[in-house]
Parts: sequence; structure tokens; C-alpha cells
Amino acid sequence: MESVTIDDIVLTLPYNGTVPTGGDSLNQNLNVYYESGDIAWLLAATALVLFMVPGVGFFYSGLARRKSALSLIWVTLMAVGVTSFQWFFWGYSLAFSHSAGKFIGDLSNIGFRNVLAAPSVTSKRIPDLLFAVYQGMFASITVALAVGAVAERGRMLPCVIFMFIWSTIIYDPIACWTWNPAGWVSQMGGIDFAGGTPVHIASGSAALAYSLMLGKRRGHGTHELNFRPHNVTQIIIGTVFLWVGWFGFNAGSALSANMRAVMAAVNTNIAASVGGVTWCLLDYRLERKWSAVGFCSGVVAGLVAITPGSGFVPPWAAVIFGAVAGSSCNYATKVKFYLGIDDALDIFAVHGIGGFVGNMLTGFFAADYVAHLDGFTNIPGGGISGHWMQLAYQLADSVSGFAYSFGGTCLILLFINLMPGLKLRASEEAEVIGMDDAEIGEFA
Repeated sequence: MESVTIDDIVLTLPYNGTVPTGGDSLNQNLNVYYESGDIAWLLAATALVLFMVPGVGFFYSGLARRKSALSLIWVTLMAVGVTSFQWFFWGYSLAFSHSAGKFIGDLSNIGFRNVLAAPSVTSKRIPDLLFAVYQGMFASITVALAVGAVAERGRMLPCVIFMFIWSTIIYDPIACWTWNPAGWVSQMGGIDFAGGTPVHIASGSAALAYSLMLGKRRGHGTHELNFRPHNVTQIIIGTVFLWVGWFGFNAGSALSANMRAVMAAVNTNIAASVGGVTWCLLDYRLERKWSAVGFCSGVVAGLVAITPGSGFVPPWAAVIFGAVAGSSCNYATKVKFYLGIDDALDIFAVHGIGGFVGNMLTGFFAADYVAHLDGFTNIPGGGISGHWMQLAYQLADSVSGFAYSFGGTCLILLFINLMPGLKLRASEEAEVIGMDDAEIGEFA
């Protein structure tokens, strides 16, 4: 029988340090404050969220015309590069500094200064540095979702500059007020497990604003733009990437390998499945065809809606999330025609409306016992538990996120468009030959 010594046993101790970095790694074992399983799961979840970005790129690219397909993959990947640097430079500090205010953080963690082994601002189960890289992927995919609005007529250079400015002025404050314990939504009592407002409403409303500021594509409303997606296989591949990655997005937001993470994973899959079936059935009602694009769109709508509620609601409620999201986002694709805005990829319909639906359904179906599956989160529950005020909190959070992102995005783009050499829209000639040839010089 193999003997076991005390050196073979890893004990997790409560954190008792006061140093901003969590301690001196030369003289202390900083690992003793954390479970290796929690760290391993969050590292895997970080990679899964990054995996979603090419999923967005493939999804957007497949929906567009072939002559502008590569530019959409390029712009989503560039969003990771730009936003990751911004997050390291000051984004993380502005969103999650330990000394943040109600609306935005300070620069105490600029350049990841003192970001190491102290417990993160939102959970004592993981260290600051791990939380920083995980949340950096959330910031990256939010920007990637928003910049799909450049489809087929937006120039790349102004868009890249927009990425840095938008993530600083729009995303970081919304993330702070939603998830930082000092934020006004958090203190008010709003609940958002994985990003209904910071990720989806913010990106959806930004895409709507970007589409408005760019103007309609050449030939909008004529036979010229009456085209089918150029590559449905790419859309399906993108959907698979997103579906898989969303497990890291939602279940990872438990910030620990626990039962709440399991519940979030279960809810994620149920809502995605029901959303896909619902959208497909609605399209069949009109076309008498079983649309693959419709199924994929419904899957994403279900994933979007369950995002804020995945760690708050029971599995039976996830069925309702998927059905309501699949139907409401399907009908919301008509909104752009009433508004007269050419949202080419229906980003607002799926992410803006889907995020709002998810926030409100979370306010109704949130269950105290589901939230407490992590062992420490306490909420009064949602409307179904008699806590009707939760719906008001969710509405305030959703409306403020939309107004701030839409209005702020319009102002940012107006400013960029006035700068010499940074005109947002490509020339008519470039639009005719396609963004791939005009802006990238390569082809999908």
C-alpha cells in the first residue's frame, strides 16, 4: 500500500492577506487559497469563450455575399486583438477594479497592475488574474458581435479605432455597473448571470447605431439586395462553434466548478435547442421549407436569451426562454424595415431583442434555490416567487443599457467620421467590388 505524506495533500485555506497582489510568490504558496478544479474549469471556460469568436465570424460571413465574406471574419478576429490589448491596458481596471464607483472603475489596475493572486472582486473562489483573462474574452466577443454591422459597406480602419473607443466608453462602464459589486445595477438588485445587458443589449444596440450611421447598402430595397446567404455551411459551422463555446460563457460565469455551473450548462443547452426548433417551425409556416439558417438563428436567439438567467432559473423555465426568444427574435427581424435601418445581419433583432427578452424572463422566473447552488448567492427570487420588484430592476437595467449603448455609439461614430481619413463608409466603387477586394485584398 502506497503511503501518503502531508506534502501530498493540498489544503485550501481562507484568504487572509491584505497585499493587493495576494502575497509574495517567492515566500508564499499563493495556490493554497484556491481549488485547482475551479482554476482548471475557468481556464477551460476562457478558451471556450474565445472559441465563440470565430463562430461569430463564420456565422456573419455565411450570411453575407461572397464578395464581402472574408472581411467579416477578419473584423471579428481583429476585435479580439484590439479588445484584448484594451482590456489589459485599462479596460479591466475600468470595469472590475476593487475601488470602483457606481458607474465605472478607476485606474488602480492599469496594465494589470497588482492583478495576480488576490481573490477577484466578484468571487473569492478564483484569483484576480484568472478572472481578468476570463472577462477579457467577454469584452472581446461583445465587440466582435457589434462590429458585424459594418457588413458590405463599412471601412476597416475606422472600425478598428471604434473597437478601442467603444470598449472603453461603452462596454466597460456597463460591465462595471452590472457585475462589479459597487455598480448601481448590482446594488439596486438587478441580476444578470452572464451578460444580458453588457454583452447582448450593448452589442445589439451598438450594431443598430452603427447601421444607422453607415446608411443603407447600395441597392437596398431593390432586387440587387434580394440574395440568399452565400454559404449556409459556414453559418452551421459558426452556430456549432457558438453552441459549444456558450457552455464556457454561461456555465463559466458561476466562477467555480459547482452545481450552479452545471445548472447553467443544462439551461444553456435546453434554451438553444428549443429556440432553434421554434424559429424553424415559424419559418416553415411561411415558406413550407425546413430552413437550416432559421434553425441556426433560433439556436443563437435561445442562447442569447438564457444568458442572463442561466444561473438563476430552473430547467423547465429554459424551455420557455427558448420558445419566447425564438419567436420574438424571429418577428423582430421585421423591426429594421419599420425603422428604415439596414441592419444587414439582424444583430439587433437577435442580440438586442434577445437580451431584453432574457433579462425580463430572468426577472420573472429567477429562483432563490438555483442561485444558491453555488453555496453563497442569495436572491429574493423573481416575480414567480412573489418578488415583482425584480421585473422593475430588470427593466431599468435593460433600458439604461440600450439607451447608453445606442446613444453613445452614435456619438462615437459621429466623432470618428469627422476625423480626416476616417470616413466610416466605403466608396460606392469599393461597395460594388466588395469589401474583400477593396479593404482586405484577399478572398474567402
